[in-house]
This record gives sequence, structure tokens and C-alpha cells, in this order.
Amino acid sequence: MFIQTESTPNPATLKFLPGQTVLEAGTADFPSAEASEKSPLARRIFTVNGVTGVFFGNDFITVTKSDSVQWDHIKPAILGAVMEHYQSGQPVMDSEATTNSGHAEHSGEDAEVVNQIKDLLDTRVRPAVAQDGGDITFHGFDRGVVYLHMQGACANCPSSTLTLKMGIENLLRHYIPEVTEVRPVAV
Repeated sequence: MFIQTESTPNPATLKFLPGQTVLEAGTADFPSAEASEKSPLARRIFTVNGVTGVFFGNDFITVTKSDSVQWDHIKPAILGAVMEHYQSGQPVMDSEATTNSGHAEHSGEDAEVVNQIKDLLDTRVRPAVAQDGGDITFHGFDRGVVYLHMQGACANCPSSTLTLKMGIENLLRHYIPEVTEVRPVAV
């Protein structure tokens, strides 16, 4: 098994490409070791000292480290944990675990606007963000404000505010006049 790595715009996060499917559908975010209980793979990665976050996409794993460790010191252990997991035959997620589709449910008078927002996020934003090892999930729309949650490499990225304001907000405002602002939410 050959696992490739790619840098991300977030210097604290590295993208690992195992060359096979990680998740069949959706994404899974583990912002702490405690949150990884439903994933044998995430639990294994969190055993590496200095790992502070794990995120799964369709064909990638992003790992976030603390500022106190260097990638040169922990990258081999993370590669080993990923390889060990895939050789073990264990599933990536326990069978009862659910993955995130990236959408909060919304109904009411704004349902049509929300559907347009979700469509643009799915077709234009999420594929681009996945290239950088992250994901953006819709959390709500209220009086012109779109609330989004950034995950994986996008969480705590130095350029995340710029991505939200200059990229996503401008895109949504261009196509959907009802959108006036985009704000991040912490989950």
C-alpha cells in the first residue's frame, strides 16, 4: 500500500491519500480523540502523539496536529497507523456510525432559497474545498445570513475567513440575491 500526502492551505493539517475509498458517502469529522469512538481508523490515528483532529472524505484523510509537534516527527507514525488499519481488515467506521451529508434540514418560507444555497454548495464549493482536505456544511439560513461549518483542513485555517467572505459569500450573493452574508458556526 502506498499512501500519498499533500499539503493543505492550513499548515497544521496534512492530507493523506490511501489510494482507496475512505468513506462511500458523506464525510466524518473527529475534532478530538473523544469524538472518534465510532471509527477504528480515527481512534488509531489519535494514538499518535500530537494529533488533534481527524477528518474523512471520500478518498482522503486529513490530520491536524498541535503546534508543539513537527510534521517530520509524526508523519511516519500517522502513515503507519493508516497502513496498519487497512491491513487489519477493520472497517473505517463502525456499522452504526453515521456520516455527514453536509446538510441541515430546512423547511418553511425560505425552503426554495435554502435549496439553491445547498445546490451551489454541493456543485461549486464542496468539491473545491475537498481538494484542500476539508468540507463545508450548511447549518442554516436566517434573514439573509447563511451559517456554515468548516471541517477538516478548513477548520482553524488561517485563510478560512477569506474563503468564507471573499469566495463563498461572493458566490452565493451573486447567484442568490436573498443572501447578504455568510458566517461560520462552531459545532
